Amino acid sequence: NLGRVDQVSEFEYDLFIRPDTCNPRFRVWFNFTVENVKESQRVIFNIVNFSKTKSLYRDGMAPMVKSTSRPKWQRLPPKNVYYYRCPDHRKNYVMSFAFCFDREDDIYQFAYCYPYTYTRFQHYLDSLQKRNMDYFFREQLGQSVQQRQLDLLTITSPDNLREGAEQKVVFITGRVHPGETPSSFVCQGIIDFLVSQHPIARVLREHLVFKIAPMLNPDGVYLGNYRCSLMGFDLNRHWLDPSPWAHPTLHGVKQLIIQMYNDPKTSLEFYIDIHAHSTMMNGFMYGNIFEDEERFQRQAIFPKLLCQNAEDFSYSSTSFNRDAVKAGTGRRFLGGLLDHSSYCYTLEVSFYSYIIGGTTAAVPYTEEAYMKLGRNVARTFLDYYRLNPVVEKVAIPMPRLRNEKMEAQRRKEKAPPYKYPLLRGPASNYPNGKRDKKSSVNHKDPSNSF
Repeated sequence: NLGRVDQVSEFEYDLFIRPDTCNPRFRVWFNFTVENVKESQRVIFNIVNFSKTKSLYRDGMAPMVKSTSRPKWQRLPPKNVYYYRCPDHRKNYVMSFAFCFDREDDIYQFAYCYPYTYTRFQHYLDSLQKRNMDYFFREQLGQSVQQRQLDLLTITSPDNLREGAEQKVVFITGRVHPGETPSSFVCQGIIDFLVSQHPIARVLREHLVFKIAPMLNPDGVYLGNYRCSLMGFDLNRHWLDPSPWAHPTLHGVKQLIIQMYNDPKTSLEFYIDIHAHSTMMNGFMYGNIFEDEERFQRQAIFPKLLCQNAEDFSYSSTSFNRDAVKAGTGRRFLGGLLDHSSYCYTLEVSFYSYIIGGTTAAVPYTEEAYMKLGRNVARTFLDYYRLNPVVEKVAIPMPRLRNEKMEAQRRKEKAPPYKYPLLRGPASNYPNGKRDKKSSVNHKDPSNSF
């Protein structure tokens, strides 16, 4: 996403974000490339037409950058980023960043946050399908206005899908707001954990049915919109009466949820919609307010448990509300539709960073840290349903090996080997549910050469 570029001088450019399609109100997400650079060329880029005034740029957030010779996304140094009200642009807020290009043959790419494209998502689902797991099912629930797929994943033991079997369903959705890319990384973390051979994942598949629609707004994602669909709708305000013509993906998901709600064999236990937040730190949740005090208290249990499992999740930032402006959201609508045994949440995660309890230092999120939050969300269902004793039975200890070479190898590999590399890390190594004290994510990248 980039709308227009004005060259101010040899060393300075004004950049205009293209507004969301059919909706000029939203101008936040950017993702563009720069080429034809000179070595050691210093340039100032000014992004001059943000639609929001509050921003994490005031708290140290910086744009992402990568180049053809360094394909891993990195954050620019915050000292090179300025966010201010500018008299030259009708007192709009402007984000300026200075950058020194260092390789003439490279094409450089800058973005608001780590991109997660529709194409990447489709490749990811294709790779999961090729593994032929009998507990992973992918189907097309419908199509977007531009005929892109609305994918629905079901992750559960095949026994739970037998005709007449009773089902406890956890329904998870993501990317209803297309520019909120961290949502996709968190969602991938949840999926990766649930399809793994980790003892906790196996127990969760036996007891629960996970229904996941990871990308509710594929057209918006493809187009580079921040908040809206192709036709300019904020889909998360249209849950009350989605049109099969104008909001087909939302309509399809809502129909499925109502169908499950009306099935006496199906108990829809959780609905979690994953978002990213542009002004807050950490992960946190929004929940609903109920007249029934006991139901209101029960609703706080899951976020409290998640807070114990995930160092980046903040219970103090979690809030419960019924603002009129949020009435058309999935959380609010389904919270009103479903009965007292169902819990509906919006899970938010910062575009920028988290602050670990007891400290004041902001730790910038990485792609891996977003996925780790997803793994911890999945693990928290084990605590919620008190399935920890079941895991201990599943995680049968290895028999002692007499061969000394094999014994040495076993000591080296304390954690079971995983076929899928994303599952390595603290969320995958604690079958007894104990919280890890140290983050596995190395936030200082020694290869940072920008």
